[in-house]
This record gives sequence, C-alpha cells and structure tokens, in this order.
Amino acid sequence: MILLELKDVRKSYGYDENKVNAINHIHLTIDEGSFVAIIGKSGSGKSTLLHVMGGLTKPQQGTVLLEGNSLYDMSDDQLSRYRRRRMGFVFQFYNLISSLNVLENIVLPIHLDHLKEDKEYIDELLEFLDLKEKETAFVRELSGGQQQRVAIARALAMKPAIILADEPTGNLDAKSSQEVVTLLKLSQRRYKQTLILVTHDEMIASQAERIITISDGEIVSDTNEK
Repeated sequence: MILLELKDVRKSYGYDENKVNAINHIHLTIDEGSFVAIIGKSGSGKSTLLHVMGGLTKPQQGTVLLEGNSLYDMSDDQLSRYRRRRMGFVFQFYNLISSLNVLENIVLPIHLDHLKEDKEYIDELLEFLDLKEKETAFVRELSGGQQQRVAIARALAMKPAIILADEPTGNLDAKSSQEVVTLLKLSQRRYKQTLILVTHDEMIASQAERIITISDGEIVSDTNEK
C-alpha cells in the first residue's frame, strides 16, 4: 500500500544564472512499512527532497500526498498539526531543548498538541532505547549517541506513520552511528512505521530495503524499480 506519493515535484533556489534546481520534476512513491535510504553527494538535493516529503519546505510545483492527504493544500496550522501527529523527524543536530530533561524532551510534541501522554508507551520507548536510567538527566549530561536516542524517542512519541531522518549519524562515531541505524530499523519494524533516511554514507544506506540515489536534484537510480 502506498503511504507517500510525490507527483512532478520541483523546488529551486535563486534566480536567473544563480538558479539551482534542488529537486527537479520528481515522481516517487513510498510503500507503507518500508525502509528507504536516499543517498547523494552534498548539494545533490537529498535533504531538500526529505524536507518536501515532510511538509517542511514547500515546492514550487507538484503534489505531495501522505496517507492520501495533500500536504501543501493544508493551511499552515493544519500542516503543523498533521506533522506533529503523523510524522516523526530525526535530524543531525538532535534539536533537543537544553533546559528540559530527557523525559520532558521526549513528551514535548505531545504537550505542544495539548494531548495526554500514553505513559505505558513512553515507558516502553525509554526501555527500548535504553534511556530509562537517564530520564531525569539533562542534555549536557548525555553523550552524542544518547542525545540521538532521545531525539528518536521524541520522534516516536506521537506514534507517527512515518519517520524522516536527515543525516541522523552525521555527528556520531562509527559505533554510535551503527547503533542509531539499528535502533531506527528496530523501531520501524516494532511499531510498523515507514522509515526514510537521508545519508551520504553508502554503508548506512546499504542497510535499507530500497536505495534512491539523487544527483543534481534528480533520481538517477532506484533499487525498487523493476
């Protein structure tokens, strides 16, 4: 079943001779429950593509459908609410709030939406991501790998349909990088989610079920294509 669909999507930056086509007339479908890696060199357009998929960057052309809903036909408030409830984001720089402890960072999206947290599920996440002993610790007390696990837990807190990870291992050593990818894969399977991961690391990408390679804003290979 198709979860995410892009139809003739284009996003450019700049004007005239300085114009850059970050993504150029992309058509793409992503199946529910799949693990997809998007790979490409710096400046290839892979992060822009992920941000367009996640409703973070509006394209100049085309349609983005998630669960059959057209993201860019929503109002800003509708899109913000839909992102919080149906999408989880993991970024390279964690984006944790230093004044909050681990547990507070994880449940922040729930509280922003004025919803009641599922304490049993949050406890399950803490145990699953080996954060139970750290739930009252602050960000400055955590290693890079631990901070990224907190970011993953926060992304999972609202039980989203899709996880969008943008270079989630970019600031980590090799051991921590593999741990993070393993956790993302395990959570994808455990909670029956779709995982889309952007990376420049071929070893990381090789662990996905499907690899999409981007160059100059265009898909140049797709291991899912028959």
